[in-house]
Amino acid sequence: MVRHVLRKAFRFLGYTVQYGCIAHCAFEYLGGIVVCSGPSMEPTIQNSDIVFSENLSRHFYCIRKGDIVIVKSPNDPKSNICKRVIGLEGDKVCTSNPSDFLKSHSYVPKGHVWLEGDNLRNSTDSRCYGPVPYGLIRGRICLKIWPLNDFGFLRASPNGHRFLDD
Repeated sequence: MVRHVLRKAFRFLGYTVQYGCIAHCAFEYLGGIVVCSGPSMEPTIQNSDIVFSENLSRHFYCIRKGDIVIVKSPNDPKSNICKRVIGLEGDKVCTSNPSDFLKSHSYVPKGHVWLEGDNLRNSTDSRCYGPVPYGLIRGRICLKIWPLNDFGFLRASPNGHRFLDD
């Protein structure tokens, strides 16, 4: 009797570990569902929108200018942020705020990206903390799931003029 119970317990434990490993790999390498909070990506992503983030792009270095990414916050490693990639390594980016009279520019260093929120007046981004290491990117948002009336691929940046092609 005890042997039968132990066998069932170990079998259950084995399945739990097995499926836990599969779930971990799926969420780490394939992607997952993310609830976005805060106003920094408005109007593209509103507070409490639910999106799908795929993680393969970051592993294959396929992140491009204009992509919206989930990144470990440079200010708080326990939290993630959602921002748009404005510049990749070697790109010239505008480092000043839109309201600044004199515009300043800089180059994104090797192994880094320049991130900005779509809501430039209400976003803490690379203009505050500088270029972000590529290794902090967790995934690329490719689809908005909720609300249903907004279901689909994400729209282009309302700040397309900030992409510099030099």
